[in-house]
Amino acid sequence: MTVDRPAWLDAGQMSPLDDKLGIRITDFDPDHVVGTMPVEGNQQPFGLLHGGATCSLVETVGSWAAALGAGPGRQAVGVELNVSYLRAATQGTVTAVATPVRRGRTLATFTIEVTDEQGRVTATARLTCMLLAA
Repeated sequence: MTVDRPAWLDAGQMSPLDDKLGIRITDFDPDHVVGTMPVEGNQQPFGLLHGGATCSLVETVGSWAAALGAGPGRQAVGVELNVSYLRAATQGTVTAVATPVRRGRTLATFTIEVTDEQGRVTATARLTCMLLAA
């Protein structure tokens, strides 16, 4: 099931970096925000998906999940990110899914799993965001 962007979220809130990397949010369900990113154009010199690009995807998806949970008039700012790389991605598109671990009043933590087009896990991550008034 795909949930559309809530009306209170500005469509222009995708960052210039997200645009450069080709990151797209495809499901705005607060219980599992989903985003995709192409491998092409985001590789390191050896042809593998760059770890920094993976971190950007993970932080984007987790931050959207935190913002959705925080609700209108609030914003989410990443304060801690941990990523483990498990398998190289060399082509196609990777997909990241953020699920909540804990949603508090001022902090929210999410696990994010990144998979390739064959459904193989390429990275796992944990993101903690601080929730602030906008």
